[in-house]
Amino acid sequence: MIGERLLAAQRARFTAADPVVPVPPGTPDGELLTAATASGERVAGVLQTRTYAPGTLDLLWSAQRVWQLFPYPGESGTEGMDALLRAWRHRMDAESPGPDSACTVTWPSRDAPAIRAFLQHGMVPISVLAIRTGPPPAQPPPGDVTVRLARPEDFEEVRALTKETFDYTELVTSRGRPEAVELMTPQLRRNLAAGAPVWLAETGGVATAIADCGWIESAPGTWAAELLPPGRWGYVNNVATTPGARGNGIGQALMAAVHRDFAGHRATGSYLYYNPTNPLSSVFWPRQGYRPLWTFWEVQPASALR
Repeated sequence: MIGERLLAAQRARFTAADPVVPVPPGTPDGELLTAATASGERVAGVLQTRTYAPGTLDLLWSAQRVWQLFPYPGESGTEGMDALLRAWRHRMDAESPGPDSACTVTWPSRDAPAIRAFLQHGMVPISVLAIRTGPPPAQPPPGDVTVRLARPEDFEEVRALTKETFDYTELVTSRGRPEAVELMTPQLRRNLAAGAPVWLAETGGVATAIADCGWIESAPGTWAAELLPPGRWGYVNNVATTPGARGNGIGQALMAAVHRDFAGHRATGSYLYYNPTNPLSSVFWPRQGYRPLWTFWEVQPASALR
C-alpha cells in the first residue's frame, strides 16, 4: 500500500511541476513495487498489467500486452524514479512479454527530473496529451477552402483521409498496425451516422483534410478526471491532410472551425494526443496553441526495459 507520505509528496510534486495537472485522487489497484535510494529514502510504485484481445480499438495506440507503472518517487527527484525503474526492471525478469508488448509510464510533461530517469532506462516519449492554452496567429484561410461537418455519404472520403493518418504514423513510430483502418471502420460509420463532430475541409470541392472530434466530460470518478481539470472538454481525435495539400493553410482553417465550434458549445478547453517524434504534428499543434500536459513514456518490447 502506498503510504500517505508518498501520496502527499506526489501531490506536491505534480503541483510544483505543472499547476494544471489534476491532483492525484489516490492510488490505483495493482501490484506494489518498493525500492530505496542510495540515501535510504523509500519509494514505491503500483504495477498494472493489461492484455488486449485481437481486433479491439485499443491496439491502434497500444501494444497487445502492457505493463504500466504508477510511480510514487516522493521528493527524491531523479534518484527515486531511477530506483523504481531498476526495481521494475528486476520484476520484469519474471515475465516472458513477447514482441507485441510494452512497459509504459504516464507522467506530467514538465517534471524535468523524471525525464532523465526514463531516458536512462530506455524509455521514449511516444505520445503527449496536449491542451490548448492560446489561439494561433491570425491567418486568412485559403480562398478556395470550405469546412463543413461530414455526413454519412462522406464515408469513403473520411475513411481515405483516416488512412493517411495511419500510413504516416507508421513511418514515424515504432508500432505499425496494417489492420488499423479496418479496426477504425465500424467506429467511423457510427460516428457519421450519429452526427458526431467530424469535420471535412474541401478544396475546390475535393476532400483534402479531416478532423475527427468529440466531447469528454472530466468529472470526479472518471478516467478523464485523472488527466484533465474538471469540465466538458472538446477532444481532437484524428486530423489528417492529404500529402499534396499540406503546408497551404488548410489544416489551420479546419482547426479554426473546430475551435469555434468548441467555443460555441462552451467547452472548458480542448485537448488531443500527438507523437513528439512526428515531424508534422510536433510543429503543427504548438502553432495551434497546444502544449504538453502529460507525456506517455514507453519501451518496446517490454523486455527491453533497462
